[in-house]
Amino acid sequence: MSNSISGVGILGIGSCLPEKVLTNYDLEKMVDTSDEWITKRTGISERRILDDDTPTYGLGVTAARKALEDAGLTAEQIDLIIVTTEVPDYLTPSTACIIQREIGAVNAAAFDMNAACSGFAYALTISRQFIETGFYKHILIVCCEGLSKVTDWKDRNTCILFGDGAGAAVIGKVEKDYGILSTYIGADGNLGHNITVPCCFISDTDREKRLNGTERTLWMDGAEVFKFAVKIMEEASLKALELAGMTLDDIKMIVPHQANIRIVDGAAKRLKVPSEKIYTNLQKYGNISSASIVVALDELIKSGAVRKGDNLVLVGFGGGLTWGSAVLKWNK
Repeated sequence: MSNSISGVGILGIGSCLPEKVLTNYDLEKMVDTSDEWITKRTGISERRILDDDTPTYGLGVTAARKALEDAGLTAEQIDLIIVTTEVPDYLTPSTACIIQREIGAVNAAAFDMNAACSGFAYALTISRQFIETGFYKHILIVCCEGLSKVTDWKDRNTCILFGDGAGAAVIGKVEKDYGILSTYIGADGNLGHNITVPCCFISDTDREKRLNGTERTLWMDGAEVFKFAVKIMEEASLKALELAGMTLDDIKMIVPHQANIRIVDGAAKRLKVPSEKIYTNLQKYGNISSASIVVALDELIKSGAVRKGDNLVLVGFGGGLTWGSAVLKWNK
């Protein structure tokens, strides 16, 4: 994409996590597992879980309001709402339309988008183009996930991994040469069978993978996803850097999808970057799908570790299978 007169970047960011904490010790009482086993295999100590009677979109509403406040904008100034989610509360209305209603974004178009855990990179790519062309001025991205609602709590291979949460970012024009310097997204549907969550149809093959009575739950081939993830996180990071005309030496921090510490460590080893250059918070929240990178970025920014002009790489992978990465020069 050609250089624009001004840059496109994040004007405001916010996140929201449920109050309920589910620890590894809690899981020991639910399935045949242990804190030691979970920590060693995943790096996760606890995760946040929604109550059964609480909609996922509520997290997105709170995150959206925080992002708007951080940006110094009102909901009426938003032109478009993009919600990334793989577990919407309703198939229709879309979660984006529900959030539009709840925050009063009366002037915004709204739609949901599902690229699973790669959703934020996809949404950044879409938003950047709308703003660079002048079609829209302000776009609100809300990554809103409630994976506990599709988790099989009897499957010890998957129930230890996932949590709930939401992150939001307001996208708009920033100073030239700041903001989103590049994005890179991709997909390989031939590998999609490795992570599935059936909805209105389930194949015989997918039914056979699951325990009786758990047809609408998440199933994953962990070994295959692991191999894919380590490789694609390296490739996607380097591709985004190439598109931005940069190398890893130019980067202050990498913010990866928070799926599993072994995946993060494996990608870091392939990239030959030290662990202190990679931000992780998965030990507290587990895998919260597309909200993962936004929540981590929000925490990193709020910690004061990133200053204006610092370069960041965001990189993730997800169901589909999909991948996405972005290079940002922080503009605030």
